[in-house]
Amino acid sequence: MALSYQEIIDKYYPPGTSRRVILMRHCSQVADLALEIACKKCLRLPPEDIREAAMLHDIGIFLTSAVDIGCDGDEPYIMHGVLGAELLRKEGVSEQYARVAERHTGAGITAADIRQQGLPLPIGDYVPESTLERLVCYADKFYSKGGDMKRKPLDRVIRSMERFSPDTLERFMDMHKEFSISDG
Repeated sequence: MALSYQEIIDKYYPPGTSRRVILMRHCSQVADLALEIACKKCLRLPPEDIREAAMLHDIGIFLTSAVDIGCDGDEPYIMHGVLGAELLRKEGVSEQYARVAERHTGAGITAADIRQQGLPLPIGDYVPESTLERLVCYADKFYSKGGDMKRKPLDRVIRSMERFSPDTLERFMDMHKEFSISDG
């Protein structure tokens, strides 16, 4: 039987570590926003699936080198989604949660993005497809794991997406049309 999301977090993020505090706060914020959107948009997704997917979407960050958030792994930070998906599959977690982890970075990353931008990722398409994947990806864009960790205003999220590529911004704006619950 697969471990619960809390058991997986406990296994890889020891209590008392800064990375656990950051992960729990960030993933809880993403889960709360995703659940709020699902409720207001009357999405037909089980709330427990939304919470579990959101709580596990960043499980791979500890495997990356991101000292500012307490992660001392060897891989580039952009790999955290792919690595998290591998870890979740190894742990026997539902494939739908592994896919959320794998596809939440940016507004999704295409094989063309990887080639054109020289990203340190295995060539593949990591674009959210299911409603659950898109919802968690969208909610994630409003919270950082660093700084004050407060909800970002929409204009700041848009500026962040613009920096990646026009295609990234377009994918984000499509998700915004689907999931926006306010004007900002």
